[in-house]
Amino acid sequence: MSPAEYVLTLSCPDRPGVVAAVSGLLAGHGCNIIESQQFGDRVEQRFFMRVQFAATLAEDELRAAFAALAPDFGMEFELRDMARRPRVLIMVSKFDHCLNDLLYRVRKRTLDIEIAAVVSNHPDLRPLTQSYGIDYHHLPVSPETKRRQEAEVLTLVEHYQVDLVVLARYMQVLSEDLCAKLAGRAINIHHSFLPSFKGAKPYHQAHNRGVKLIGATAHYVTSDLDEGPIIEQEVARVNHSHSPEDLAAIGRDVECVTLARAVRWHAEQRVLLDGHKTVVFPR
Repeated sequence: MSPAEYVLTLSCPDRPGVVAAVSGLLAGHGCNIIESQQFGDRVEQRFFMRVQFAATLAEDELRAAFAALAPDFGMEFELRDMARRPRVLIMVSKFDHCLNDLLYRVRKRTLDIEIAAVVSNHPDLRPLTQSYGIDYHHLPVSPETKRRQEAEVLTLVEHYQVDLVVLARYMQVLSEDLCAKLAGRAINIHHSFLPSFKGAKPYHQAHNRGVKLIGATAHYVTSDLDEGPIIEQEVARVNHSHSPEDLAAIGRDVECVTLARAVRWHAEQRVLLDGHKTVVFPR
């Protein structure tokens, strides 16, 4: 049997012997470690680890072996066969730049996910989505229909066996209930300025204040609007010569790059939750 590649992520109380126990288990089962990263949070006294390895054992056997080890260290772990690409549902409104960027990266195989479907509260991006051969679901939403529309979203998540939901400039606030049901598996992108500008025309507000940096933040979705654990941030330097339209164009590029990184790192299980923060093991 040719070896398969797996990725193991874990967290547990920080104490001596965790790395030795994990590497010893892998060696004892004939596994070959390809990549290993770890971090000890001294403030929270918690240990985080990501190990990518090759093994000839079946996934069920490996999972059983780690399940037997986990109680000794109070360990929470996840194991995934890297041959299985995470299935992603993208939610979008009318802005197409992040959706288009993700679709293109998947087509060019620089982003190893499977886009199962796209959901939008507007019909505008159906032609773009369907040009890639991907299902498009137009689910209009209003204050009166929000609960029913979100129930339809959850039905699609189950129907397509979705691992991750990506809000690619979906201009609706998710309910507390939906946020809870998608906890740890929904990523949002939004513009983040220094200082921050909210409401209508943020780039015009930034231009009026003469900002020198604009940026974007990708984070996990929580019921606290735009306050979820941060996965990735990026900034671009601007100056007095840039118009509001220039800032918006630069901002779109930054948003695309930031979101793509966050999705890739999540898909590769390089992001571990640490309370309200994240531990990210980029390559």
